[in-house]
Amino acid sequence: MAVFLLGAALAVTLPPFSLGWLAPLPLALLLRSWRGPRSARSAFLAGVGFWGVHLFWLPQSFTAMFGALGVAPFLPMIAAEAGFWALLVWVLGRRGPAIIGGWVLLDYLRANLGPLAFPWGDLGYALTDAPGRMLAAVGGVHLLTFTVMLVAYALYRGRYLVIIPWVVLWLLPLPQVSGGEQVLLVQGAIDPLHKLRGASAQQLYLELSRSGLTLHPDTGLVVWPETAVPELPENVGEWIGSRSLVAGVAAFEGGYRNRVVWWRDGEIRAVYDKNKLVPFGEFFPWRPVLGWLYDYFFDAYGLGPLGDTAPGGRVEPLGPYGAYICYESVFPDISRRVVRAGARVLINVSNDAWFGSSYGGAQHFAMGRLRAVETGRWLLRAGNDGITAIIDPFGRVAARIEPGRRDVLAGTYEMRSGRTPYVTMGEAIVFVPALLLLIVGREPRRALFF
Repeated sequence: MAVFLLGAALAVTLPPFSLGWLAPLPLALLLRSWRGPRSARSAFLAGVGFWGVHLFWLPQSFTAMFGALGVAPFLPMIAAEAGFWALLVWVLGRRGPAIIGGWVLLDYLRANLGPLAFPWGDLGYALTDAPGRMLAAVGGVHLLTFTVMLVAYALYRGRYLVIIPWVVLWLLPLPQVSGGEQVLLVQGAIDPLHKLRGASAQQLYLELSRSGLTLHPDTGLVVWPETAVPELPENVGEWIGSRSLVAGVAAFEGGYRNRVVWWRDGEIRAVYDKNKLVPFGEFFPWRPVLGWLYDYFFDAYGLGPLGDTAPGGRVEPLGPYGAYICYESVFPDISRRVVRAGARVLINVSNDAWFGSSYGGAQHFAMGRLRAVETGRWLLRAGNDGITAIIDPFGRVAARIEPGRRDVLAGTYEMRSGRTPYVTMGEAIVFVPALLLLIVGREPRRALFF
């Protein structure tokens, strides 16, 4: 029971909770418990506690929409994620620092595990509210995970001087930045189930945009959230003038596509189709084999036959705008690739209304904030039901609209150029030491921190 509670305690050091500064403590205690003869069992129980709390929004959201059967995906997911922990500790638990490298690489593999990629749970997100999150500009969120693991391991070894650099990460001053470009982000706060039943949101977005532009006539860019409308209204040019509009739309070309478009000067200049699709939400893995099981749940939920969303063929910006869609915000490689291709500002269109009243939406938003730090770009986030926000390149929230509120957010940002070390080299900076620890890691007898 103790390790289960420690796993749960570790979970509340990650977003949306504000206890990140405590993250190394429960992790250090877990590392100590994973040295015994039942280390794999201990790791599994800790994983159940961690993932049960970290992903508690999943059954909250699904049961609100689908009833008691909504809890069905939650249980096997928790067991699988806890099983990864158990396997890691069983293989590396007695090899000292090797578990640090193994943990970082496990997080990377989980985030790139083919159709089941799921990057939630990275311990680096404990630093989301710390100025030390700027390390992500060097090695991404995985470098932050590496940092948390190093501090926890040093505490486990009794090297308490490591508290000093850890505290520094939370007290570092960050420079102030401001932007000269003006943007209007529109939050319609529309129930997605109503839209599935045919309700139109076009008039609402037109009215919100017009009223916002009346109050802020110098706006150069308007952003609508994910699948805000089935298609752009024909009279868009009458009210947007010479401004740019980046909007989420639904497209049907070779199947349904979750799309974002860039409109300017009377035409659609570029489109981007979502590449990273939500497993079991936007597509259904191994459908030829598991089709019968999917059909059973579709009938139980009253959804009827559901088809797969067609993925986009490439990741590229819409002119200067590095746009990506909802779930893609938790994949660092998406924002990195659009910046490498020339994006000067990031735009994330999203629809977090599916999270309902759970803390999943706040968690999703907090994770996405790090994309601004990793790429050194401003991030403009338009959510159908929140959180709509403007985030500066240091990961600070400059302005926001809370969930559930139908409104517009006017603010400023800056077009930026240049590349951070992370954009240039990706995870190489953290993977080299992680691999070295994995290969040659052993329990040191004496060390300053270890």
